[in-house]
Amino acid sequence: MKFTHTESPFLEEISAVTDENGRHYSTPEGKLPSVTTVTGFKKSKFFAQWRANNPKEAKRVTRRGNTLHKLIEDYINNEFNVDEDKGNIRPDILELFLQLQPELDKINNVVALEVPLWSESVGLAGRVDCIAEHDGELSIIDFKGATRSKRRSDIENYFLQATAYSLMWQDRTGQEINKFKILISCEDGEVQVFEGSPIQYTKKLYDTIQEYKESLGLFA
Repeated sequence: MKFTHTESPFLEEISAVTDENGRHYSTPEGKLPSVTTVTGFKKSKFFAQWRANNPKEAKRVTRRGNTLHKLIEDYINNEFNVDEDKGNIRPDILELFLQLQPELDKINNVVALEVPLWSESVGLAGRVDCIAEHDGELSIIDFKGATRSKRRSDIENYFLQATAYSLMWQDRTGQEINKFKILISCEDGEVQVFEGSPIQYTKKLYDTIQEYKESLGLFA
């Protein structure tokens, strides 16, 4: 599989800083909180406690996510040949990748891969996994590894993340993207594809941004 990449608009690099309030980015439009910090802030205390109680597993899950993401990025950049290079990949990561590969092979005409995005009007910044056609539909595409399969009701923050990237991309480039797809490879052997439209989640995203700011006392 060879992926076609189209020329992306020039987008400047941004730097991240993590503090007690989560991750923030220094952007040409000022300091902005990260997409994942804001959309996941309601779960942040739960996961902080979970990491404290399960440090070994937390480290493993973080490493799994980073390694899988890098492998997918290399594959879409035509830099990873499965037949030639799979011997260099940890078996557990390779299994997750191979499960997901049929969905990855539905991607083409890539316009952005790990590209920084920000928007003062949206009030967020971050790095989008992928913007490309999937099954012929231009989509915000997010890649996830998971220990077990997810219920749609449990991952609304993923949908809010994708919505934020759609809005920021439109603000930065003028191009509207009306679909997102979340591709998840699970250690229990399941591959899940969740899809939706950013317009369904735009109000919820802005409500969540306001709740995040209020939690920091910014509207006090």
